[in-house]
Amino acid sequence: MSDIDTAKSLTGLLNGIAQKAYHNHGEVTEDLLRTELYPDLSPEDFHALHDKMRGLLKSIAMADMDPGQLEAFLTAQMKRQGGGGMSEGQASALSRFWRSQRARVRESLLAQSRWEPGLRGLAWRVDLQTSSGRGPEAAPGGPVALLELELGRPSQDSEYVCLECDEATVNQVLKKMADIQRSIDTVVHRS
Repeated sequence: MSDIDTAKSLTGLLNGIAQKAYHNHGEVTEDLLRTELYPDLSPEDFHALHDKMRGLLKSIAMADMDPGQLEAFLTAQMKRQGGGGMSEGQASALSRFWRSQRARVRESLLAQSRWEPGLRGLAWRVDLQTSSGRGPEAAPGGPVALLELELGRPSQDSEYVCLECDEATVNQVLKKMADIQRSIDTVVHRS
């Protein structure tokens, strides 16, 4: 296998690993990758290569390495003694792959880490109630905040929650938000 073919096969392997691990394409199996990319390699040798590349890619992805960190990491991997090291060609292919796929892998990891629906949007307005009851004894009402929250997961349709709050409830919400902000500031300034 020439150097160009080796680089293409390794890039294909990295793409396959990323498709399965980060983009939920379960149909990309280790056997499929071996038969398509490395048909001449024994199953044991391919399994070792696959596990090594998967582990390296996982380390790089979990650390969300920038180009400088990636270069230092790959240099250290090339200098490792024994069977754990990597060739310069493998390091080059891994570097090219990460430069082109970093943003997609990061977005996928972020999406996978969200278990609950997220807030997609918020619309609000303040209305004045014209009256708080019926009949001649009806008194004019106070201001009312109307909130519409758009909730959902990335791959699903949105759900909407509508809330109506009087002035006291709005003040309670604002107090809780200020408490949350103080807690965040405490943690951020402690780090």
